[in-house]
Amino acid sequence: MAMMGLVSLVAAGCGGVKTEDSDGKAAAASSRPSATATPTAAPGAGTPEPKSCPRGGKLIPAVEIPAVRTKPVHIPEARIGGEVIPAVTIPGVNIPAQRVPAQCVTVHEAPGGCLGAVEIPPTMIPAVEIPAVEIPGVDAGGIHLKPERKEAVRQEAVYQRGASVPEVCQEKPGPEGGYVPGVYRPPLYRAPVYRPPLYRGPLYRPGACNDNGECIPSVSVPSVSVPSVSVPSVSFPSASLRSRTVGRTEVFEDKSQVAFRMDADVLFEFGKADIRPQAAAELAKVAAAIKKEAPADAQVRVDGHTDAKGDAAANLELSRRRAQAVADWLATRGGIPRSRLKVTGYGETKPAAPNTNADGSDNPRGRAKNRRVVISVGRD
Repeated sequence: MAMMGLVSLVAAGCGGVKTEDSDGKAAAASSRPSATATPTAAPGAGTPEPKSCPRGGKLIPAVEIPAVRTKPVHIPEARIGGEVIPAVTIPGVNIPAQRVPAQCVTVHEAPGGCLGAVEIPPTMIPAVEIPAVEIPGVDAGGIHLKPERKEAVRQEAVYQRGASVPEVCQEKPGPEGGYVPGVYRPPLYRAPVYRPPLYRGPLYRPGACNDNGECIPSVSVPSVSVPSVSVPSVSFPSASLRSRTVGRTEVFEDKSQVAFRMDADVLFEFGKADIRPQAAAELAKVAAAIKKEAPADAQVRVDGHTDAKGDAAANLELSRRRAQAVADWLATRGGIPRSRLKVTGYGETKPAAPNTNADGSDNPRGRAKNRRVVISVGRD
């Protein structure tokens, strides 16, 4: 929320007390430099602000907080009882403009058949301070005026934590051992942030005269207000991938992507990366569906996965070789240009089902579901 405009400061009184602009055009001795509040740095300060966000993300607009500047108050020189009371300038308030920078809600890249992790970053409204102000006292020629002072007032920085939701893939089997293929990522929310208004009250020193008719004028420093600041809440919607089948291939889809999950046991011999001849029909169906449901230039991801049996490094390499074998088939026999294909092996790191049962025994059905190749493509 934008702050209110500049706050004016006016000096009032008799005998020539006047106001000067904060650039100091009126010649006067200053008791101290112009009072300035230094903003506290926001999270991520020093990093470039985004003007747009990567695909799937959301731009969180910046919140501008305008400067608050007031005019100094000039107290002219006076002569009381033969003593010179020097001129004094009470500095104006100079709070620089502040900014809650723009941010991105980030949706991380995820394997086919998964919905990527989402992060809303933390944010902060910086601290603000109205500095102390003092009208000096006078003790000369029978005039005794005490100094008048207002202490500094401050609002501390207000922080709001970020929020995140992890990557979600094919759901794990339920208590009965059944497989539920739907993929759902819950919505995400970051609460609004609010910095209350700040106020420094007015300051006044009365005027006085001695028996000789020599006078010290009154001095008035008006109040200063810094309006409140609000940063709106941020929300990011839920997402889900519906499931259907193409032949023996399970398909996950939403408006933005479609992913084809193929059992590795259909495609390959156990522990091998050579495509079975009988798998050609399934791959042909997938290639046809890609051509029908995705733009002709959309990138096609081929992700390989294994179960957790055996050495993790060997499983990672096997998953990569299997993904590459499927990509080669799509390029040479499926009519999909090789330039569109991206191959990734995940090994055993992204299981779709537990590899073992709750009692630690082997879970062959779960391991079979983890041995898979997922082919995914964007629809826009």
